[in-house]
Amino acid sequence: MTSVIPMPAARLTGRGLLAGGAAAVAATLLAGCGDSPADTASDQPRRGGRLRAVFAGGGAQETLDPHLANLFNEASRAKAMFDKLADYGPDVSIRPRLASGWEPDAGLTRWRITLREATFHDGRPVRAADVLYSYARITDPKRAFRARASLELIDLRASRAVDDRTVELALRRPFAEFPNVLAAFGAYVVPEGTDAFDRPVGSGPFAFDAFQPGRSLLLKRYADHWDGAPHLDELEYLVANEESARINALLGGQADYAHDVTPTTARTYAGDARVRITRMANSTMQALAMKVDRPPFDNRDLREAMFLLTDRQQLVDTVLSGAGQVGNDLFGKGYEHYADDIAQRVPDLDRARFLVERAGARGLRIPLDTAPVASGFVETASVFAEQARQVGLTVEARSGNKDTYWKDILTGGVLACYRSGAMPIETHVSQRLLSTSTTNATRWRRPDFDALYARAVSSPDEQTRRQAYGDMQRVLHAEGGFLVWGFADFLVATSPRVGGVSAAAPANTLDWARFDKVWLG
Repeated sequence: MTSVIPMPAARLTGRGLLAGGAAAVAATLLAGCGDSPADTASDQPRRGGRLRAVFAGGGAQETLDPHLANLFNEASRAKAMFDKLADYGPDVSIRPRLASGWEPDAGLTRWRITLREATFHDGRPVRAADVLYSYARITDPKRAFRARASLELIDLRASRAVDDRTVELALRRPFAEFPNVLAAFGAYVVPEGTDAFDRPVGSGPFAFDAFQPGRSLLLKRYADHWDGAPHLDELEYLVANEESARINALLGGQADYAHDVTPTTARTYAGDARVRITRMANSTMQALAMKVDRPPFDNRDLREAMFLLTDRQQLVDTVLSGAGQVGNDLFGKGYEHYADDIAQRVPDLDRARFLVERAGARGLRIPLDTAPVASGFVETASVFAEQARQVGLTVEARSGNKDTYWKDILTGGVLACYRSGAMPIETHVSQRLLSTSTTNATRWRRPDFDALYARAVSSPDEQTRRQAYGDMQRVLHAEGGFLVWGFADFLVATSPRVGGVSAAAPANTLDWARFDKVWLG
């Protein structure tokens, strides 16, 4: 159980501030912010101040264990206090972090990784032993850490510390895309022997100060961070689960950064001098998942009809309120290895009707599984049903249990609303589209497709890999089960006094919700 460290803080709600009265709490929240800031952030970084960032939270059970990070606020806090060996850049290519570089052997089964000269917050150097310990902790079969599935490729018994700043990781099979594993969500390096995180010690740009689970976390600048000290003196995370409460905290001057606001809110405050909206494009794939192993979508003609009846722009305009762009039935638009040479699909209702007739599906009733588990899912089902009706299909929304939705749609049903955050295209394929994938929601199982993937990840030649990824995407575009209709922007709101928030960072990449490069005006 995470212990509670007393500190002056409050939980924000839609009705305002609780716990001690609005005036008293507002004064507390504003304390420690340094000199009175300018109304607008300067173009150049400026040192000092406390930035207050408000996120949705996880309640009293929140933890600072970076290997358990799952929610957005937990992920942001983990990257503030800890480092991974690598992370995702704006195009989800791999960027070195604690690792200054890596080199495979000729067989792609042993990777030698060189560590930077970095230190933990207590002054100890980051060593190869810390990496091996962290990965062993993550892959412990008795634990349920998110990065475990990615790191299980590593044979830790055959891996070794060459010296304090060099670690050699042995793999269970050749894998050219191993840097993707180093950047896996939650694969943070912690000091050897660490298993308690009530007062965490990491190597990130901010060091722990005080924590109240479900309420607030206060961090302080770590001057000796290997990537340069943060501009801010302090970083405070606050919690407000309601989006209205987050934007009201910003408008009321009780927060400087409001995470995850809706397109409606963004439009409402577009002309308000108190608010700046940052749009992070290509953050979330929006899709429908058709199960290709069972009727009716084991019929390729009907799958193609579904692709062609879809008015993607209408879905973007209505479901996403215009805060996004159309998809082309492929994951990872704008990411490394994305097949942008494949022509964009556009509605063709005549062709769709013909294919429906040829499939013998005219008048067919198709249940569409949906649930209020993600913004826009219920609206997607309604809009898509209207589009399908134009070609003689009756799509009927079927609302599921929001607590078990993601598990239920893996094996049940025939059509479901689906979404995904940023990850490398290789990871998307390996987790969702191979015959052995454990989260294969479309039940796509093709030996020839598996062989293309194996060719990509086992080849040391970049051109060979690029060609294989292109071939995989062409097969999926023509025959696959993911109807990817759009990519949603991720929206955050900030005070004008905040500078340095990156707009070129899809959610879950390195520069998303990253505060060591942010400053106050």
